Amino acid sequence: MFISRNRLVSDVIGASASALCFIHCLATPFLFVAKACSAACCSHEGVPSWWKTVDYIFLFISFIAIYYTSKSSTMNWIKYILWSAWTLLFVGLLNEILQLLPLPESFIYFPAVTLISVHLYNLKFHRNHKENCCV
Repeated sequence: MFISRNRLVSDVIGASASALCFIHCLATPFLFVAKACSAACCSHEGVPSWWKTVDYIFLFISFIAIYYTSKSSTMNWIKYILWSAWTLLFVGLLNEILQLLPLPESFIYFPAVTLISVHLYNLKFHRNHKENCCV
């Protein structure tokens, strides 16, 4: 019972954190526009430092959720997709800092949506598996 409950919690947290991360990524361009429109002069470039910190908070929460989901998941392919999507998300955030590759801003959306989808799929599979195995 503990493992199944743990998986349920980690999938809900993972899907929620990924969804909030996705919303955060979508809101960033609007923050740029709002800042540009409200500033009389461009003395501060970019977004506030606290806004960029949110990226790393979501990345950390996603890491923990994927760790617990992969520990309790019975399907190996889900583990590989979750870790691959997280790695792409990490590389995308790292690339924003270091500017190593000319990646579009929308690059980050793919791993975020993948994390949401796979966590929700795993959550649904877990419920269906629990109903079918215990009958």
